[in-house]
Amino acid sequence: MATAWTGLAAHVTAPPAVPSVFGGGANVVAVLVLLLEFGMFRQTLLRDQIRLYAAQSAAVSVLAVIVATAKNVPELYVLAALSAALKVVIVPLVMRRVLRGAGEEIAESGTLGVASLGRGGGAGASTLLLAIAVGAFGFFTVGTLGIAGVTLPETALGLAMAVVLVAFVLMIVRRDVVSQAIGFFSLENGISLAALVIAAHMPLILEVAFLFDLLVAVVVFGVLIRVHHGRGQSLSTAELTRLRG
Repeated sequence: MATAWTGLAAHVTAPPAVPSVFGGGANVVAVLVLLLEFGMFRQTLLRDQIRLYAAQSAAVSVLAVIVATAKNVPELYVLAALSAALKVVIVPLVMRRVLRGAGEEIAESGTLGVASLGRGGGAGASTLLLAIAVGAFGFFTVGTLGIAGVTLPETALGLAMAVVLVAFVLMIVRRDVVSQAIGFFSLENGISLAALVIAAHMPLILEVAFLFDLLVAVVVFGVLIRVHHGRGQSLSTAELTRLRG
């Protein structure tokens, strides 16, 4: 009996386990990525949304370096470099060039995504509340799936799902092509975050294939933005609701 009580006391008084570098780093980066995603809703200037996307992509690249160091996966260093070059440098440069080609006045058209949803500042607040509700749903839903592992940071995985769903909301509620493109690109960041957390040992060729898909999406959105602006002299998609059969 004394031995049992001693073991129970030792178990109760034992200090909580210190999170690993991988787990702690993944959780911090996931929180940062989600906060930057929410920041895109509050930005009315398209160029500011592009800056937030670049910062979000940089955070995902930093996570790839953390995972490569913690789990001894050298291939992820290559992935981090390619991801930083494409998503932190090339994609923002392409989007800024597209904005310049569309005209400086279009840089202010991000307000259409908020103004078209209601009246006054309440529209932006209601949109942000919707995004928070959807993100919370994704976060807590992942917790009910029973996905667990010895080194799996469940918090980071739930936050990655929240980023994906919030990006969907951004694509749906904003009424301009550039914001919808940024929402799609940030959705890919959420998927990359989840992949680094769950399958860090995924073959490099598959990770590079995902980046190639992103590059194709950038080209497609670039052409779409130029054509849409060339025909309507605007990046707003509000007028497209009239195209009904």
